[in-house]
Amino acid sequence: MTQPPRHRTLAALPDVLLHALLCLPELESLVMVECAYNRGDIDPPYLLRHLDGPRCGKARNVVSKVDRGADSLLETLARVLFRDAGILTETQVWIDGIGRADFLLEGFLIVEIDGLAFHLEARQFKKDRRRDNSAILQGLPVLRFFYDDVVHSPEAVLAQVREVLARGSLRWPQPNRPGYSPGWRHNGW
Repeated sequence: MTQPPRHRTLAALPDVLLHALLCLPELESLVMVECAYNRGDIDPPYLLRHLDGPRCGKARNVVSKVDRGADSLLETLARVLFRDAGILTETQVWIDGIGRADFLLEGFLIVEIDGLAFHLEARQFKKDRRRDNSAILQGLPVLRFFYDDVVHSPEAVLAQVREVLARGSLRWPQPNRPGYSPGWRHNGW
């Protein structure tokens, strides 16, 4: 005698995602949709075709924030935090001599979002510190944040990011800073 399967599909994934977009808080539904999108299970235009009513504005706004760049839930949350704060945010950026950075903010601040299980393993920890050193030598400051920072203290994360952004790049002098000269230009070093 065969037993019935333990798990039965009760709703198709697109239906679940549409329901999430209409009913859940923005970040929760965004993480669900982005995960499905990054896995290749759904396409944002499909969702948008089903969100055309006047009461779907919030859901369409969430779909507009979907991006392929995130490697994790935390990166999705951080990206939304930075972009909602009006910070120019590039994701998964390759920088020669450093490697792939989770984020490049305003063209010069590298931000890494670290999971404890992976980034505190001795080999990865050393690799991360060497990358940080290479970034600093190239004039690019680095900030690293963990789960607790992004989820429980997003205001503190933004405060630190804004402080570094206000100081400007270590590479190029900034207006209203000692050493700034309007005639000075970056020459591609």
